[in-house]
Amino acid sequence: MNAPSPLTASAMVFAGGGAGALLRYQVGRGLTQVFGPSAMMAFPWATLVVNVAGSLAMGLLAGWLARHGTSGEQWRLLVGVGLLGGFTTFSSFSLELMLLIERGQSGAALAYAAVSVLAGLTGLYIGLIIMRLAA
Repeated sequence: MNAPSPLTASAMVFAGGGAGALLRYQVGRGLTQVFGPSAMMAFPWATLVVNVAGSLAMGLLAGWLARHGTSGEQWRLLVGVGLLGGFTTFSSFSLELMLLIERGQSGAALAYAAVSVLAGLTGLYIGLIIMRLAA
């Protein structure tokens, strides 16, 4: 099967991303209705649920794509990059980290995990400081 054109690939990612973002929002709303706002504010349950579910879905997709090779490019774009990317980027992080571990690159995996978390927190902190100083 031929790879989709750049325009078609972009449209697939766009459609999947919108659906994933909506699904993420609805998971948060649903959990808030079930457990109540105070429980949801006490711990980031919605983010945890989304990250674990997205990682499970990414594992299923990666396993399926490994069996079907390039014939699954449209599914990779629509579901992996789009839907799961809009639902949670943690699923991509989990997949990339696991691939490093499976390839025996434990040092790179540890560095990737540590730098991702520390740099992400640092970036967020710097952004907060900039906006607080601007106020």
